[in-house]
Amino acid sequence: MTGTAAGTRTFADARGWVRTGTALLLDAAAGLDEAGFSAPSVLPDWTRKHLVAHVAANADALCNLVHWAATGEETPMYGSAGERAAGIAKGPTLSADELRSWLTNSAHRLAEGLDGLTDEQWQSKVVTAQGRTVPATELPWMRAREVCVHVVDLGSGVVTFADLPRGFLAALAEEIRAKRGLAGLPDGPLPEVAAWLAGRPHSLADAPELGPWL
Repeated sequence: MTGTAAGTRTFADARGWVRTGTALLLDAAAGLDEAGFSAPSVLPDWTRKHLVAHVAANADALCNLVHWAATGEETPMYGSAGERAAGIAKGPTLSADELRSWLTNSAHRLAEGLDGLTDEQWQSKVVTAQGRTVPATELPWMRAREVCVHVVDLGSGVVTFADLPRGFLAALAEEIRAKRGLAGLPDGPLPEVAAWLAGRPHSLADAPELGPWL
């Protein structure tokens, strides 16, 4: 079970990155008090509460696709066009403890669901929120991007792109480069190149600014 055609990641890689990113995220969230959660994140107009709610809701949504793969019952990530936005907006209404609980419990449910899929079920086709039909083997990569990139977006200084697995950064950079239609990449350390491609703060000189991705 492999990942991209470019060969920059494998199914096993993605599953490992989910575990790593989830552990980093839960650890970072554990260190935030109410004021810390209410502080701005790296993403424009989002507090850390918005960001954590988004990641928690993403796990819930991916659980729907796990259910689809496991049972064959069509279960979209989100029940309506507004459900994703509603999950994000819910964040500021919750206390720090409530957010931590949601983040932790949703991550554990997703991990258990993924662990329970059989080889045959991993090959089941599901549809992402963007309308792409993909095998369930893509779910770990989808989640790895969320937890690894957004733990940096907390902006707490605990985790930076340099703290993420190098293989993840290489796969992320290749995917975003292709999706942005860039022929080449600027010279620089891989963590900084990945941050630049994702539209996050970076230290590269003379690199054109890109809008936020993910």
